[in-house]
Amino acid sequence: MVNRPRSVTLAACLSAALGFTQTGTIPPNTMVDGTRAAQAEASKTTLSAESRGDIFMARKMYREAIEAFSEGSPKDPVLRNKLGIAYHQVMQFDAARKCYEQAVKLKPDYSEAINNLGTVYYAGKSYRRAISQYKKAIKIAPESASIHSNLGTAYYARNQLALANEEYRIAMKLDPDVFERHSSYGVLLQERSVMDRAKFHYMMAAIYAQDGRNDLALQYLRKALEEGYKERKKLPDDPAFAALRELPEFKELLALEPRVL
Repeated sequence: MVNRPRSVTLAACLSAALGFTQTGTIPPNTMVDGTRAAQAEASKTTLSAESRGDIFMARKMYREAIEAFSEGSPKDPVLRNKLGIAYHQVMQFDAARKCYEQAVKLKPDYSEAINNLGTVYYAGKSYRRAISQYKKAIKIAPESASIHSNLGTAYYARNQLALANEEYRIAMKLDPDVFERHSSYGVLLQERSVMDRAKFHYMMAAIYAQDGRNDLALQYLRKALEEGYKERKKLPDDPAFAALRELPEFKELLALEPRVL
């Protein structure tokens, strides 16, 4: 198999992703919008199926990306994985799962595809299966902040908050900005969807506060309160926010009127 450099996201459906798109030069004054420009760029005969698919993914033209990736070799695990992500983005989860499984069969140590298979199970609320896949991926790629983040989110979905907190802290230690990246293409999906966003944002605020990143702690705390966090009475005495208590911004948040749900 030919080894080609790959980028790793941070997706969500749903990841996050680091950019890996290859684009050429479009002659000036020939296209009037991004969609037509992408179609013209991807139609160049010099571009591979993968490159054309990458261009469409970058433009969020997922159905066109599916068509492009499908024209590539079915024996290429990276193409199978990217095809799965394209299906994932249009919520064709069965098709996405099959593509991820094909990618893993072709390359058993393909941690990104194993992770992405976990995100399919997560989307279907099969959290135990998602956790199992994320753990498999972490054994192969223990330094992947995004996979640790996904594992934490799956634990969070099962209300295993201590385990979720632990995985989030590992993820942040590996990549301090893992939760702040937002993109929709790449080779690895990072799960962003949670049921109780207020509670999730409160947890993130506590993690950032204990890490000394006060600006982000206050940002997530504001989100939690604006979304109707139900246990706001404990906020003044929560030891996670001890370093923030004298900040004017923190006092301002304490004075916010509770949201009426």
